[in-house]
Amino acid sequence: MDLVWIALITGILGLAFAGYLAFFVLRQDEGSARIREISAAIKEGALAFLGREYQILGVFVVVIAIILGIVPNLGWWVSLAFVFGAACSGVAGYAGMNIAIRANGRTASATQKSLNEGLKVSFRSGAVMGTCVVGIGIIGLGILYFAFHNHPNFLAIIPAFGFGASGVAIFARVGGGIYTKAADTGADLVGKVEQGIPEDDPRNAAVIADFVGDNVGDVAGMGADLFESYVDSIIATITLCAVAIAAGVVADAATAWYLPMMVAAGGIVASIIGVFMVRVGNKPEMGALLGALRRGTFSASIITAIFSFLIVYFLADGLGAFWAILAGLIAGMLIGESTNYFTSYAYKPTQNISEAAQTGAGTTITKGFSNGLMSTFPPIIFVVIAIVLAYHFADFYGIAIAGIGMLSTLGITLATDAYGPVADNAGGIVEMSDLPPEIRERTDALDSLGNTTAATGKGFAIGAAALTALALMLSYTQMVGIKFAEISLLDPRVVAGILLGGMLPAIFCSMTLDAVGRTAFYIINEVRRQFREIKGLMEGTAKPEYSKCVDICTKAALKEMILPGLITVIAPVVVGLVLGPIGLGGFLLGAISTGFILAVTMSNAGGSWDNAKKWIETGQYGGKGSDAHKAAVIGDTVGDPMKDTSGPSLNIMIKLMSIIALVMAPALANFPGLI
Repeated sequence: MDLVWIALITGILGLAFAGYLAFFVLRQDEGSARIREISAAIKEGALAFLGREYQILGVFVVVIAIILGIVPNLGWWVSLAFVFGAACSGVAGYAGMNIAIRANGRTASATQKSLNEGLKVSFRSGAVMGTCVVGIGIIGLGILYFAFHNHPNFLAIIPAFGFGASGVAIFARVGGGIYTKAADTGADLVGKVEQGIPEDDPRNAAVIADFVGDNVGDVAGMGADLFESYVDSIIATITLCAVAIAAGVVADAATAWYLPMMVAAGGIVASIIGVFMVRVGNKPEMGALLGALRRGTFSASIITAIFSFLIVYFLADGLGAFWAILAGLIAGMLIGESTNYFTSYAYKPTQNISEAAQTGAGTTITKGFSNGLMSTFPPIIFVVIAIVLAYHFADFYGIAIAGIGMLSTLGITLATDAYGPVADNAGGIVEMSDLPPEIRERTDALDSLGNTTAATGKGFAIGAAALTALALMLSYTQMVGIKFAEISLLDPRVVAGILLGGMLPAIFCSMTLDAVGRTAFYIINEVRRQFREIKGLMEGTAKPEYSKCVDICTKAALKEMILPGLITVIAPVVVGLVLGPIGLGGFLLGAISTGFILAVTMSNAGGSWDNAKKWIETGQYGGKGSDAHKAAVIGDTVGDPMKDTSGPSLNIMIKLMSIIALVMAPALANFPGLI
């Protein structure tokens, strides 16, 4: 029996479990008429944005598919795999967001019963996204395997699936990130700072757009991001099968293909078990909530490690691949914990930012950015150790399969991330529905936990992106026919490539941050206009025009996402043509290095600014409405586009450029470059 059948069946099991969770969420009480009204507005805005975004992406996919089909040494099978990958990524993002927009009101309603009920509904809605991503990912790769594994160009066809997934992800992440952070920034600066009204106050015209943005950016965008990480890590491992055989890790290519698929399948089962282990009492304490999620993720990691040992023991020659998997799995857990330390208000780094807010926004921003820079130390050390250990035990194949180890529990890890926007929306709905303060206290606890788990999830995603991008780059060197040792720092093409690659993440961040700033400018002016012109708005006797802000965010995000996405796609092609295969290798090294550092810095600085604001809102340093709180809100608005637009998008950027290089490898194999 071909073992990929087991992986395929496990993927179907994952989708079936996602269906069970979705059914559970949809059975819950939708709440009062006011809760249903707000939820309907969020649902309408999110689906409208995603529909228009997918129309633009459809044009992109068709154009790239035609180009791939006519490029020599690639052909229409590569084009078909690209379209299939793009479709799978789009479906995964849509499925997760579709349940999230239906879970926010139900979470608000469930929290009226107990904190545990609210956590159960919001977390299980997030788990729908997690299990959809891994289920669709492994099913898609399984279908490609059975369709093409006997094809002589199989190792050239399968990377195109990852290219399709990554191509959709970059636009989904950038577009969703611009939308959500422009709305969030506008709502906070005008509402909290200028008007002195509470967060998510129904008088603020930008709050519905903010809720919509949470779903299109932090659910659909994050799902697309980690979907492509997941499939790219498996693809990179499969394409390094020759290295695995040469290093004595496996006996033949078939076994080298089975290993990553089976480890991923084991992770799906472990994640399903972990989901059922997440439960908490009724005290809204951060420690108890965080402990509940850790119990689920740690349990899934232990079970995955056991499955991986058994898989390697029976399939591989020796246990080298298992130690590489374990190195990646442990590194992922440690990166998550280090991110938690630097971003949670339970620890000193974020508390110190709250303290700095007492002297104004300037010191708040300085302290937060310093914290973001310092937070790069642990994840880079952990990834370096994982790379060295993985290479020691299983050569370059080990580095690739370590990435699978890190991503193997994605089903539950993504659940802890995707649950956050649902809890955030639920808190806003509670505020807008005038429910009792104790209900808002419960949703605030869930929201604060969501901020921490979101930051932890982003740290995990960044670490996985670095390993995956490196594995893809190594696969590229094998496919293009150059040895890694040939990428010499004495070669001017390599030096030029490294400098260009190191520059591109900075340019990308500049463009995405500027896009958020421009869009927020329009939102701020619109919210100010409504407060100024709509009589009775501040008194609560008139309603704001929510649709105006939703429309501004939608149009601007769809326009602004195009250029950063196109630059990411075009840059490796141009570098490969001009500097040749070796220069492109240097380009990828430079992009991975600076992209990793910038992504960690931005994600953790933004997360710590957000939670520093939350710490003050618990009553520290004067609490809500104080000067320290206003300074912290400004810090949070600076960090918002860093942690939810630019930082996470860099993960996709470095992987997308690496997978494009891998797809181009057959065409570049005998091409020396123009200079």
